[in-house]
Amino acid sequence: MNSHGYPTLRRIWLAAALLLVCQPAFAEKRVALVLGNSAYQNVPQLANPVNDGAVVAATLKAAGFDVVDSRHDLPAAETRRALRDFADRSRDADIAVVYYAGHGMEVDGTNYLIPVDAKLERDTDVYDEALSLDRVLVAIEPATRLRLVILDACRDNPFAKSMKRTVASRAVGQGLGKVEPSSPNMLIAYSAKAGSTALDGDARNSPFTLALAKHLTTPGLDVRRAFGFVRDEVLRTTGNKQEPFVYGSLGGDDVPLVPAAKAAPSTPAPNPQAEARRDYELALQIGNKDALNAFLAQYPDGFYANLAKIQVAKIAAEETRVAATEKARLAEQERARLAAEGTQKTQQLKAAEADAKAAEQARIAAEKAKQVAQEQAAAAEQKRAAAEIADKLSEKIASINTAADRGSASPAPAEKAQGDRQGDKQGEKAVNVASLTAGPPPADLTKSVQIELRRVGCLTADADGEWNSASQRSMALFNRHAKTRFDVKVASVDALDAIKLKPARVCPMICQHGFEADGNRCSKIVCGEGSFLNDDNECEKRRAKTPTARRDREDRNYRDDRADRPVRERPMPEARVSRPHASGQIVCDSGGCRPVAPGCHLEYRTFAQGGPREGGGGNVQICR
Repeated sequence: MNSHGYPTLRRIWLAAALLLVCQPAFAEKRVALVLGNSAYQNVPQLANPVNDGAVVAATLKAAGFDVVDSRHDLPAAETRRALRDFADRSRDADIAVVYYAGHGMEVDGTNYLIPVDAKLERDTDVYDEALSLDRVLVAIEPATRLRLVILDACRDNPFAKSMKRTVASRAVGQGLGKVEPSSPNMLIAYSAKAGSTALDGDARNSPFTLALAKHLTTPGLDVRRAFGFVRDEVLRTTGNKQEPFVYGSLGGDDVPLVPAAKAAPSTPAPNPQAEARRDYELALQIGNKDALNAFLAQYPDGFYANLAKIQVAKIAAEETRVAATEKARLAEQERARLAAEGTQKTQQLKAAEADAKAAEQARIAAEKAKQVAQEQAAAAEQKRAAAEIADKLSEKIASINTAADRGSASPAPAEKAQGDRQGDKQGEKAVNVASLTAGPPPADLTKSVQIELRRVGCLTADADGEWNSASQRSMALFNRHAKTRFDVKVASVDALDAIKLKPARVCPMICQHGFEADGNRCSKIVCGEGSFLNDDNECEKRRAKTPTARRDREDRNYRDDRADRPVRERPMPEARVSRPHASGQIVCDSGGCRPVAPGCHLEYRTFAQGGPREGGGGNVQICR
């Protein structure tokens, strides 16, 4: 193969892989083998097994089984071949079922199915002429979800009566013995409990087979519950003489032989207003009378027809206002021309003035009519937006119910995110179209938006009906804290509705230092004892002062020591007498002390005996 063939080969492999991935999941495969032995060659024939096998085979085919192999009156060799072929069919099957009606017996604890050519003259012949139940279990072993064997073989066995015993200790039972399957997901159902015999009944079919045909293939019914219903019906039919029994176990999930029928998905009822709404939005985008009149011709009645009529009245009011304004302008020009020319035609001047006055009045009336039409259009747009929200909510609820009916999972996160982005784009497109066609908002709408912005704490200025810079900043604050994207340059109905939905404050309150937000007002921050308000507007604990060493203790001890000592009286200070300026000397005698007079001096004299100072002497002032 040359190199040019590789791209072609890769494309072929890619197409095959896509085909495998894109094809739907296959339903589980179900196969069944039905055996009915009536024409026994060496014992009396049985009446019902062939009829019972035909009923069970028809029931399984009607239930949609992929393969139902029905055989009857088979000898031993053909029975083994049928089991071998069925094992091949079970290899890729999810559910495998074997039904057997005929004679069966237990020898030494092992259950055997007896073909029609068996003689069983001795008890050891059972190993050669009969087929053990284990051989049947091997045939259904490849199935993955359910392996089911149904045995209507608990009849009174005539072979056991005529069979010779080669070993006296070998046990030969009349019916089938109890079994314990070792493989998982396997059930073995007996028409009668182990050790007992089943009844053939008076009809063409046994009671056990009739109950199987009635309950086993009920859609969505777990196979264990189905056999429970079979047991109840057989007990009721036989007067509690025969009790079917099931051996083995399954897991916790329900395992029905026939899956439940899928309910047809319910489609939501079409919205009769959806088409009218789309056409109205298209006419509104075009924005002229022709488009709106065409819409009214298509939809003369209904909610959106009323909205279209209001829009037509709005456009007509605008046209009238423009025509009145133009007429007033022309009349004013004519009056000015006549006055400039200085004409003496008083009547013409008066007529022109009257026309100008009438035109001005018509213009004022048109202005008022336009304002009324704009207010009506704004109110109508608000009603339309509310109606669209209700329609979208109804459609969403209907889609949720539809998804619940279908049992489908929720969309992938990527698909959901893409849908959200498309919804956002459509919302932005609708807002842009409304801003282009509606014109400037009326004063009442602007004032209403300002009032609501004040209520949620985003606007501190008064609601004056003028959309100024303060109002635009408040709208930007609302967008930031409410996670919205409304146009801040204009007050819109959508913004008003969104703000009204907020039950409490949206923009946080900003208070000056020393105050904190308390609901809708600022409260002063009061710190506890030992704390102070720091620069971050928080209470902070004061730091304790560092202790310093003091000599109070030493001084106190010193004072205490001094207190223990005896107290001595201080001598009073002597009175000092100022010295004379002349000589600076003082003389003292019995008259007291005094300065030496100017021109005098002191001399020491001894007093004579009998004088005032007898036996003594002292300084005496001598004046010459």
